[in-house]
Amino acid sequence: MRLLMRLVVFLGFLVLMVFAQRFWFSHAWDGIGRITRLSLRRTLQILWSVALFVVVASFLHPFVGRFLPLESLSRLFSIGRTWLIVSVFGFLVFELVIGVGWLFHAIADLVTHNRVGFQPERRTFLRYAAYLAGSIPFLGAAYGYAIERWDFQVARVEIPITNWPRELDGLKIMQLSDIHRSDTMPRKEVARAVSMANALGADLAVITGDFISYAGDPLEDCIAELSKLRAPLGVWGCNGNHEIYAKAEAEAQRLFAQFGMRLLRQENVPIEWHGGKFNLIGVDYQRDHMTRGPAGPMLENMDHLIRRDMPNVLLSHNPNSFRRAADLGIELSLAGHTHGGQVKFEVVDHDVTPARLITEFVAGLYRLPFGNGSKPILASDNHAEKAACIYVNRGLGTFGMPVRLGVPPEITLMTLRSA
Repeated sequence: MRLLMRLVVFLGFLVLMVFAQRFWFSHAWDGIGRITRLSLRRTLQILWSVALFVVVASFLHPFVGRFLPLESLSRLFSIGRTWLIVSVFGFLVFELVIGVGWLFHAIADLVTHNRVGFQPERRTFLRYAAYLAGSIPFLGAAYGYAIERWDFQVARVEIPITNWPRELDGLKIMQLSDIHRSDTMPRKEVARAVSMANALGADLAVITGDFISYAGDPLEDCIAELSKLRAPLGVWGCNGNHEIYAKAEAEAQRLFAQFGMRLLRQENVPIEWHGGKFNLIGVDYQRDHMTRGPAGPMLENMDHLIRRDMPNVLLSHNPNSFRRAADLGIELSLAGHTHGGQVKFEVVDHDVTPARLITEFVAGLYRLPFGNGSKPILASDNHAEKAACIYVNRGLGTFGMPVRLGVPPEITLMTLRSA
């Protein structure tokens, strides 16, 4: 049922996208046609044609990009994909304002028995008001593109862990995730994040996948920059779904080793600190129904990686593996994948974000009772320390559209406490 709902939402959004493009491009063409200066009109018509080509190509590129590699235009396509999404919301706001305006006018006519109809000056005013309101999503996207996606923020969180030894109390873990190194995430920004992370003085550093977005993105460049992370207990990582898409899982592991780090692929390593020990586990992306390829059981064949004589910390890019991790008795999971939705709005004390279409663990700290089968426990619950924990990092980069609104990029510093 949930999968059917997601499919309906996706198809509905595609239909809206088509109507939105028809609306904005036809209105733009009509406006250009009213320009009397021939040279200016011809120039704008050429630009209109180029913009239409970019939008169509941006929509088709994820499906046919492998046959028509156009990496040099990736930044242009990312802007085109941003337009495709934002234009839908601009279109909806425009139509909403028009609809509300006509509704109020109709109600006023019924009350006053006015039979004159909608006067031209009122119609013009309403149309301009609708255009002004419809521009708000575009302004928001421009802000998210130019400013908020570069607003790297440090999230400091203390996590009481069940079975966490007193000797390990106060252990600090720094987490980065979802770098998505590409034309829209330059190396200098990755270097800035690494510098901020090093300033936190963590004992252990982890990166939970999605180093790049597509095949051809600079994987070695990304990992070389990440190798500048400094932590006494080392730098560790796991693969994400985009390493699958780029066929770069093995290469990422090789580059980690080359640069003095370790990427765990269905592996575990006991780590000692101040006389205490914990078991660090790393797995490749755990597929579910939202990804290409077979959707096997989450965290399959994991028993031999889990230690019963010490607490376990799991690096798993997909937060949807958390229920299975809690069922297996894994005390702490660290994930990414969601980007926190990249865009988030608050409506009547509820966060609205597209990430909720793929997971219930969107961003931040969640807990589940060991043994599974229950709803997530709020972090503020007094009994939360008796449960398995997951922290979902909002990620550093972006995917789909290079925009963040209400979901700034995150560098996490976790202090683990004995529950």
